[in-house]
Amino acid sequence: MTSVVDAHNDLLLELVLRSEEENPFGTAWLPQLHAGSVAVQICPVYGADAGDEARDVVRAQIAAFDRAVRENDRDVVQIRSARDLDRLDGRIGLILSMEGVEALHGDPAAFDALWDAGARMVSLTWNYANPFAGGIDAPEQGLTDEGRELVGSFAERGVVLDLAHASERTYFEALEAAPAAQVVVSHAGCRGVHDHVRNVSDDQLRALADRGGVLGMMALTLTVGRNGASLERYLQHVDHAVELMGIEHVALGSDFIDQVIQAELAAGKPLNPSTREAMDLGGGRLAIQELVGAADYPALLEALRRRGYDGERLDAIAHGNLLRVLRAGLPPT
Repeated sequence: MTSVVDAHNDLLLELVLRSEEENPFGTAWLPQLHAGSVAVQICPVYGADAGDEARDVVRAQIAAFDRAVRENDRDVVQIRSARDLDRLDGRIGLILSMEGVEALHGDPAAFDALWDAGARMVSLTWNYANPFAGGIDAPEQGLTDEGRELVGSFAERGVVLDLAHASERTYFEALEAAPAAQVVVSHAGCRGVHDHVRNVSDDQLRALADRGGVLGMMALTLTVGRNGASLERYLQHVDHAVELMGIEHVALGSDFIDQVIQAELAAGKPLNPSTREAMDLGGGRLAIQELVGAADYPALLEALRRRGYDGERLDAIAHGNLLRVLRAGLPPT
């Protein structure tokens, strides 16, 4: 079975909600990751909508991450360095990342604590602008001085720069400000297939390929295409990215979020309007029908094989390309 390296899964949000349960990661997520042959899972912390409480919200997610590793140490291990990628011994490697840096509250030095916790991939924004950069809701804003200082430290530290959710101005300014950093777009689709602001343009894809980076293909109706979103439509995004960038720059970052959303609804947490709208347009879920969770990865891999992505080409998309970036970007030991 071909293994999978996944660039983005918001599972920590659910683990915080289920913190009173016994081993919530072991019951809610570990079986799915095993069923999907996931070898490495990148797990973001998120606090973009928490305001002044962002730091505390993120700390709770880090605690949930640490607990998941501690309680399931026979099955998972935290990855902090490139060397750790060679020490999995059949276990699933979990990597802590940041989806937006709101928890730093405008202070680049505050990242030290996140680095110490193991954050090894960082995006500057979610959709909103913050003291570091503009997101897609602020297309006129790029990097601030604080943003340049932060991304300028990434290569030396061993942090992979994630440009998901960035405004186009932030996208290109961050590439310029961090010329030696390894780069990904952890979860998005191709604007050339579906013209949505969360997708990346052909110019952005070319710039990503020029830097040796990878695009994690996102499997939500929002980016695949709300009208007629399907596995076939998702594969059209893969084809477009491969044709434009080359097979070596396409990876998986499906952003399986529906299970998390159901946990939030069960906990009485209100959904933001954009999420509610996307769910309504998607028939009550965010994912396309054929790819709802990690357990559906075998079906995706089989569809890719039928599409002509077999052998080394399939391995490149499923795990090889993202592993290459991680090995080059993470600290050696």
